[in-house]
Amino acid sequence: MSTQTKADTFAALRDCFAAGLAALIGDQSPRGNTPNAFIDLVEEVRDVLGASSLGNWQDASEDLDSAVTYLTDALTSPGGDQPSLLARARTHLRDAIATAG
Repeated sequence: MSTQTKADTFAALRDCFAAGLAALIGDQSPRGNTPNAFIDLVEEVRDVLGASSLGNWQDASEDLDSAVTYLTDALTSPGGDQPSLLARARTHLRDAIATAG
């Protein structure tokens, strides 16, 4: 059984959520494959949605802000903490896309 690395886990999250996030801001350009590039995308979408006067977009922005915190912590935390941090980030990402969409 192979051990999954932080990069693998971030790649899975990116593959699952990047297109949906980018679509929220009308961005079709490809992003980098690094965890930091994914976090940058989440931050950009958070900022765009947060600047909106729409309540649901502001709510989604708050979820994305939480996701950024968990994603960043997952990059710097000991390996044992990473799965729970990424699970929390995934929940916030999923909720943000559902709320904004």
